[in-house]
Amino acid sequence: METTVLLEKEAVGNLLPQKFPFVMVDRMFSYSETSLVAGLKIQNDNIFLEENTFLEAGLIEHMAQSVALHTGYQFFLKNEIAPTGYIGSIKDIEIKKLPKINDTIQSNITILQEFGGITLVDIVTFLNNEEIASGQMKTVLAK
Repeated sequence: METTVLLEKEAVGNLLPQKFPFVMVDRMFSYSETSLVAGLKIQNDNIFLEENTFLEAGLIEHMAQSVALHTGYQFFLKNEIAPTGYIGSIKDIEIKKLPKINDTIQSNITILQEFGGITLVDIVTFLNNEEIASGQMKTVLAK
């Protein structure tokens, strides 16, 4: 797992359209034009916690927000305001294990295709170097 944090909670929050309590990414470990590694420490105030377990919906939202962070950071680097994005489709999501309270998860996103505001990404989420979820998402930027 990545250990160097490029952006902390507040900076990450400024790049996401979601606001507390709906933010599911609190750090960025690495960024390139075609990839990003994002993380989340699951706190006791997380809205997707149930009996100290982070729910499937939270994992999927974390994956989606990791993609949103890539877009937000891309626009930030160009000194532009990022447009709002939407999930166009979710495909082949596999959840193997649910993290618990105080766990830190990490998602690696890889841009497979990008054209006309539509981005196809591959996402793999890890907990302590163990793959716990994976899938593909297509995101669409609002015009």
